[in-house]
Amino acid sequence: MSVGNVRPASGHAFSVCAGGCRADIAAVGASLRRLQVDGRDLVLGYAADVVRPHYRGAVLAPWPNRVIDGRWGWNGDQQRLALNEPERGNALHGLVAWDEWRPTEVHEDSVTLTTTVWPRPGYPFLLDLEICWTVDADGVTAVLTATGSGSTLAPYGCAIHPYLVAPTGPLESWVLHVPAHSQLLTDERKVPTHVAPVAASHDFTTPRAIGNCVLDDAFTDIDFDESGSSAVTLVGGDGRGTRIELHRNTPWLQIYTSDDVDGDGHRAAVAVEPMTCPPGALASGTDLALIAPGESHETRWRIAAIG
Repeated sequence: MSVGNVRPASGHAFSVCAGGCRADIAAVGASLRRLQVDGRDLVLGYAADVVRPHYRGAVLAPWPNRVIDGRWGWNGDQQRLALNEPERGNALHGLVAWDEWRPTEVHEDSVTLTTTVWPRPGYPFLLDLEICWTVDADGVTAVLTATGSGSTLAPYGCAIHPYLVAPTGPLESWVLHVPAHSQLLTDERKVPTHVAPVAASHDFTTPRAIGNCVLDDAFTDIDFDESGSSAVTLVGGDGRGTRIELHRNTPWLQIYTSDDVDGDGHRAAVAVEPMTCPPGALASGTDLALIAPGESHETRWRIAAIG
């Protein structure tokens, strides 16, 4: 917790617990900073007093992934967003990942945080966002609600950005299951080109070891069960690991094996980002939500222990 006027780099800290599960939530980005079950890490965490590395655990809204060149059109008007991925010239991961979200409810097993997306050049829409992180004995559930607070429709997409880990062995030995049959192909700048059947090298519809596979790709055509649920799983050699559960309103997944991460984060975790829309959705409109004034859009995810 903060002391006096001194606060950690990741903002006010909240720890929520139930049974053997503990989740540490950082106010900056409403981020899942650490998640442990019986002392075992389920995600690659980070210290409270560092600048959050590589969007670990952050909430991504009002769009996930990239807007190419930061340019998109709306009702005949050209919009231009600030570019925060300068090496590729793109606008990345929305507008709230570096906000310090405000707590509205804090309980032993849950915390609710809010922030506002104010209209600005490139995104002239008003949204109120609320996320509730709730733990139980073996994991954490996140429920993100976006409410239209302006006078016009607001285009919207979202995701979370956890880096999943297994407790034993290197990443190459971990068994990954991604129940998705198509992938979004991109060029070297991550500009989407087209959707195609998932390549054999990237096909994890049958669980298998990651090996030397390099992933930084968006997938779709996900297998959902009758209740509209699905899951990505990551398991070590001892049968223990982590799963992230998603629902039908997140029909896209970005999977990233942390190959471009420096230092001790390099190939140390698998980022699994369930997204409501694909990269470039503000421009393409694909699976983009339109939130009317006074209406809300809800998305939920769950991260839990395996074994």
